[in-house]
Amino acid sequence: QVQLVESGGGLVQAGGSLTLACVASRSIFTLNAMGWHRQAPGEVREWLGRITSGGSTNYAGSVKGRFTISRDHAKNTVYLQMNSLAPEDTAVYYCAADYLDLRTPRYWGQGTQVTVSS
Repeated sequence: QVQLVESGGGLVQAGGSLTLACVASRSIFTLNAMGWHRQAPGEVREWLGRITSGGSTNYAGSVKGRFTISRDHAKNTVYLQMNSLAPEDTAVYYCAADYLDLRTPRYWGQGTQVTVSS
């Protein structure tokens, strides 16, 4: 088992940036990748990307070039740097860990709200 706690959500203007953090309850070296997903109202949850323990990253086409996932092993923390935010990026953002495949994690965080105003 692992607990994931996100932070950093909030309100930002269109064109702005925001960084989310996710702290895991155990070493992220022991997890088969960590990543981020989001869910807008009335929409299905969308995979955004993930990072392996070796540092390799994969991104969804909708965020590639705007969003960056990084990690700090010493802090058991994964980050999601979001740039050039638009109102359509408004969603609850979820941290996830220990992936069964590219997009399917075993564990989820509780989510953090990101709202982008126009």
